[in-house]
Amino acid sequence: MSKFDPYEHLNVTLNDDGSLTRYLNIPKLPATTKEDQISPGQTVVSKDVTLNADNKTWMRIFRPTEPPSNHKKLPIILFLHAGGWIDLSVANPFCHETCNKMAQGIPAIVIGLEFRLAPEHRLPAQYNDAVETINWVKKQALDPRGDQWLRDFADYSRFYLYGASCGANIAYNAVLRILETKMEPLKIAGLIMNQPFIGGKKRTKSELKLATDQYFPLPVIDLLWELALPAGTNRDHRFCNPLQECDKGKLKSIGRCLVIGFGGDPLIDRQQEFVKMLVMSGVRVEAKFDDVGFHNIDMIDQRRAAAILDFIKEFV
Repeated sequence: MSKFDPYEHLNVTLNDDGSLTRYLNIPKLPATTKEDQISPGQTVVSKDVTLNADNKTWMRIFRPTEPPSNHKKLPIILFLHAGGWIDLSVANPFCHETCNKMAQGIPAIVIGLEFRLAPEHRLPAQYNDAVETINWVKKQALDPRGDQWLRDFADYSRFYLYGASCGANIAYNAVLRILETKMEPLKIAGLIMNQPFIGGKKRTKSELKLATDQYFPLPVIDLLWELALPAGTNRDHRFCNPLQECDKGKLKSIGRCLVIGFGGDPLIDRQQEFVKMLVMSGVRVEAKFDDVGFHNIDMIDQRRAAAILDFIKEFV
């Protein structure tokens, strides 16, 4: 029996300099055409905006082509993609389409963040990128010459963070950081965490039961943390294990949370403990757990993706 190789499962190799070679060449879609070239039937337009040229981070902003008929301003959703810290891009078809569907279906202004990837950039680089994006949005609110789409269409009092898998972890940690700063006129109205990627040293029942899961086996989960966490730390570091140390006073000011999870995800026990911890800290949590389904099922199953979009629409 050949030994399971998590690198092979992830289709990457680790180089001597600590970087990864990623063999999955997932195509990237461009942002849509210019506004003056909107084609008939096109419901969403998107554009790319540089966030930090030194860090090579950028944002793809999506908005419905038709503003709401009631002239109400739209909520803003910061979208943080999955990819186990090490892969994917907001320009990949799945992420691009997810943002398109949210912009049209909710409707909302959606900002997809192209954050830095591990292990070339270990945590907390990704949290810093998300905080920088939130501050960029706040800056547009204060600048009469700020981004025109936000100026014309955005409701700064309804700002949401939506993350999937590692993106949910980024959303949570970014909010904890931003709570310490003055956000006006931007108001964080809620946090949406879809199958949050969290961990810990002590194995849970669901991790042991699903240790050889075909999509997300334990050796792969362990390797992803090894590649993402700061050098010299372990899986009980607060970036990985939010149950280790939590400041209840601070958590209370998070506001509303939506947490989504599936019974076939090795992380399900942790996600449910995480919800309990949030509730005990006074956070208003809506938990949507389904017995059936696996980690990142919404990337494969369009019905699940549509159901998650409905949950988000309801929450927003």
